[in-house]
Amino acid sequence: MTDALNHAHAKKESAALASIAASALITLGKLVAGLMTGSLALISEAGHALLDTGATILTYFAVRAAHKPADDEHHYGHGKIEAVAALAETGLLVVLAVGVVVEAVRRLSGHASEQIDASWVAFAVLGASITIDLVRWLSLSKIAKETKSDALAADALHFSSDLVGSVCVVLGLIGVRLGYAQADSIAALGVALFIGIAGYRLGRQTIDTLVDAAPKGLAERLRKRIEATVGVVEVESLRLRPAGPEVLGELQIRVPRTMPLERVARVKQEVTDAVNAEAPEVKVTVTADPIALDDETVLEQVLLISARRRLPVHHVTVQEIDGVKSVSLDVELDSRMSLAQAHEIASGLEQAIVSELGSGVEVDTHIEPLESDELAGRDVPDGQIADMVSILEEAARNGRIITDVHNVRVRQTTAGLVVNYHCRAPEQLSVQDVHDAVDFLDQRLRSRVPEITRVVGHAEPLK
Repeated sequence: MTDALNHAHAKKESAALASIAASALITLGKLVAGLMTGSLALISEAGHALLDTGATILTYFAVRAAHKPADDEHHYGHGKIEAVAALAETGLLVVLAVGVVVEAVRRLSGHASEQIDASWVAFAVLGASITIDLVRWLSLSKIAKETKSDALAADALHFSSDLVGSVCVVLGLIGVRLGYAQADSIAALGVALFIGIAGYRLGRQTIDTLVDAAPKGLAERLRKRIEATVGVVEVESLRLRPAGPEVLGELQIRVPRTMPLERVARVKQEVTDAVNAEAPEVKVTVTADPIALDDETVLEQVLLISARRRLPVHHVTVQEIDGVKSVSLDVELDSRMSLAQAHEIASGLEQAIVSELGSGVEVDTHIEPLESDELAGRDVPDGQIADMVSILEEAARNGRIITDVHNVRVRQTTAGLVVNYHCRAPEQLSVQDVHDAVDFLDQRLRSRVPEITRVVGHAEPLK
């Protein structure tokens, strides 16, 4: 990204330097030809070109300054310096247009008697000027569009106004040669009119940039793209403002409050990617606000409250008894913790659930010990494992749901035997049905091998 920005900056500087040389050459040629012929339109164009030369010099320094990185005083960089330069160029255009109109009116009203010599020198200078203006206008317009440069766009507008102005002067001189002495002054008014229109358009564009006007239609396009991102409930706010070649944005989205933090981070990244795909020039900062959805279940609310407190819970049971909602759950706490400490934590969880669901809700917690230390263990002999495999397979045949008991591992620990195994069940069965079937196997195994302290049966779908 940095290399691309540096390349764009070098391209802008080269274009600005070339504009200075072209403007100076055009100014000199038009001034000499205007003085030789006495053409107001041509002298006006020379003045226009002179201001253009000053404007292009201003553009060069603005482009250089705008590339400076953000600092302690300019947190968003120096991109708007280009807009300031473009606004100054607008002022120069307005001053020139007014001066040309005043002089043209003076001549048309008969207060001046200048003789105009529409010689070949004037036409030669104007022909060269039109060619240079055309080349610079096309080149600058392309580079300004690629680099999003306000200053170069203003420079391109200057060259386009030069081009149209030169054409007007040519028409005026042709009129003079045909015997219409006032054609030159009328052509000058045409030049002034075009300069005024160009100045208005440029001024409006640069003022929009300076007052942080968002690019037209961009916010709506981005809003639609963002709202289509999975996980985004709605776009709360989207603010955009131009800053040189970039558009800076602040975006607030709403996500379900039950969404895990890791998923929220992914959603924010997906939103950023969607914005970059729609408008690469936009650099957006995304914040996500969690909100409660209307379709949240009591179970989701309880799990969310527990997760916020980093408390593992299970066996959440929700009942409706005579219009009163009752919630019970198991909460796992460090087995080394005192009852007083554990009770305080469990009571805090209960109070949080009541605050969320309403004061008329009954909440009861069952405290279970959570093993905080790793259990040292070793594999038992193969013969002992084979005996347990036989017990599990027999229980599976009797239950008629579980099949293919495999990957059975048995470890001897200081707390007793820990058994892990995999099995299969029909894929269309519910979680509850499969849990009951696996629990049936666990109970049979425990009844036959009392020294077992933990059994973990992992069910896989049987297709």
